[in-house]
Amino acid sequence: MAIEVTQAAAPTVLTTTEFHAAVHALAPRVAVFDCDGTLWSGDAGSGFMYWTIERGMLSPEAIARLDVHYKGYLAGQVSELEICGEMVQIYEGLRDAEMRAAAREFFATQTEANIFPELRRLIRELETAGTEIWAVSSTCDWVIEEAVLRFAIPANRVLAARVAIADGMVTDTLIEVPTDEGKVAALARAGLTAPDAVFGNSVHDAHMLEIARRAFPVNPSAELLQRAAAEGWAVYYPASVAPP
Repeated sequence: MAIEVTQAAAPTVLTTTEFHAAVHALAPRVAVFDCDGTLWSGDAGSGFMYWTIERGMLSPEAIARLDVHYKGYLAGQVSELEICGEMVQIYEGLRDAEMRAAAREFFATQTEANIFPELRRLIRELETAGTEIWAVSSTCDWVIEEAVLRFAIPANRVLAARVAIADGMVTDTLIEVPTDEGKVAALARAGLTAPDAVFGNSVHDAHMLEIARRAFPVNPSAELLQRAAAEGWAVYYPASVAPP
């Protein structure tokens, strides 16, 4: 006897007007946003890594070590948690001020043009309405803290991959790597266990989306699209990344 396999229906796709209306209808007190792929297209984490390599900021030994591990990550042999941590630790011995200056130049020249205007406008409207906005990312804090200045999100509301700084120098001591369940844990440490609205683009945001009063997958990856279908989450695509 043949067994019929049923699949979840494709999730509802919101227009920009519907997306903004749905968010505003919540009147969220707290809204949490992933960053890469959610606030802008592309991966600023790996982009910054390659950019700093091209700029000669890392030693050949550090580059070789990172290259092996990054290839292992792409092959599924190194976890998201491990590679995101190493992509911050690799700058051990450099000055924190140097990293912040590099992040400032990198984002302005390589990624700022990829910001989704629909998300920038939404955040501006939420801030005007009094919503507390948080950014959570597994990309390094240097890049994310610089990036979210474009959204008027202060550094004390950024939860990103970071290492300890000692006497102005970068160490290899990990403080936090918010990814997967780690995003929920980072939010809990900040006192946020049930945010009103959460926005994310990948399966690594799924745990964070689960704890929201309403989840908003934005520009969802294939894996997150499947999860959204199963959970009944409506999804949204900014115009520049909308499927044909």
